[in-house]
Amino acid sequence: MTRQLQAHALVTGATAGIGREFALQLAALGYDLTLVARDRARLAELAAELEAARGIAVTALPADLSNDADTSRVVEYIATHPVDVLVNNAGFGHAGRVGVMSHEMQDAMIRLHVLAVHRLTQAALPAMLERKAGSVIIVSSVASYLTSPGNVNYCATKAYDRTFAEGLALETARHGLYVQALCPGFTHTELHARAKVDKGRMPAWLWMTADRVVAQSLNAMRAKRSTVVLPGWRYLWIVLVARYTPRWFIRLITGRYRRDR
Repeated sequence: MTRQLQAHALVTGATAGIGREFALQLAALGYDLTLVARDRARLAELAAELEAARGIAVTALPADLSNDADTSRVVEYIATHPVDVLVNNAGFGHAGRVGVMSHEMQDAMIRLHVLAVHRLTQAALPAMLERKAGSVIIVSSVASYLTSPGNVNYCATKAYDRTFAEGLALETARHGLYVQALCPGFTHTELHARAKVDKGRMPAWLWMTADRVVAQSLNAMRAKRSTVVLPGWRYLWIVLVARYTPRWFIRLITGRYRRDR
């Protein structure tokens, strides 16, 4: 495997799940890292672990990207520490109806999934465009192709992430940049536990591991192929069906699924 020399990657939501796996696999490729997450202690522990194991430079940058001031700090950091790879991974799920769920929780999701993704990406682009090289990975979801009662803002914000990535890929391709929307399905991470999802209700064949999801993402990045990456053949078929099935039928099925739950 070719080692990347003096390359710098920034990963958000880096202490758990898909974000942690991005940190591990990018470290194995030789990238120096900046890791962003809310949990200062877990960040420091992961940074020390990767520096010792891989001999790379790792910066721990504690920040809550649902907070505008913290996002501004990371934007300022990127402006003075250009990145070769930006992984916008930070996110969370929270089941609940729009009219009932806490408005603070919904605002935080929109700021994290939409505004922070936009601001960090915009901050990283000038240096990438000047070098005519760089990669941006935005973690969206299979949910971006769906509408779901009880997960309205999750589906909507992940749809923004995917369409933003697709448009940006077209806008920057002639400048040598690579942009990817990573759209995983059910993945064994802390996200589902925090969202109080009962994994036992989902068929085992739907679940993937974070290492496989990230490996497919980075393989596509290194080959500069596929703007939209859907890990796992099962989800390729699910999305194919979802895209060509009438929307009224999708709404009917998801509505019944939510009522059954």
